[in-house]
Amino acid sequence: MMTKIKVGDLLPTFSLPDENNMLVDIKEELKQNHLIIYFYPKDNTMGCTVEASKFRDSYSEFLDKGARVIGISADPPESHRQFKEKCAIPYTLLSDTSKEVRDMFGIKPSLFGLLAGRVTYVVDKTGEIKHVFDSQWQPEKHIEEALEALETI
Repeated sequence: MMTKIKVGDLLPTFSLPDENNMLVDIKEELKQNHLIIYFYPKDNTMGCTVEASKFRDSYSEFLDKGARVIGISADPPESHRQFKEKCAIPYTLLSDTSKEVRDMFGIKPSLFGLLAGRVTYVVDKTGEIKHVFDSQWQPEKHIEEALEALETI
């Protein structure tokens, strides 16, 4: 059992398929950008749509701060592709269908195990976790927290 990833830890290495079923190596992503990695429960649900749309609306701010946004859920690439199209999401969505990466980060389900956890990580270019925000019920606050944390990097 993996312990929960916290501030000061190094980002675990992993590769997952994106919405186009192309494998994304997280180490390669770190070479050029800080990363905002957010885990969310499910495409096309109310809270997840709010969160994804807020990340979309703030996307240029993240780019201006040298950060790339990546969303991760257990949905398959086809679901991500449809979700991206429906919500005009400009950033990458990764499919963790086996929940292996979610487990690697130590993200626990909420609501008596019925919902996958909603956690956002701010990672600098060296791979160090600089900020963690864990809140199932405040999807919009994930964006505020991530933008504030980028100010300190």
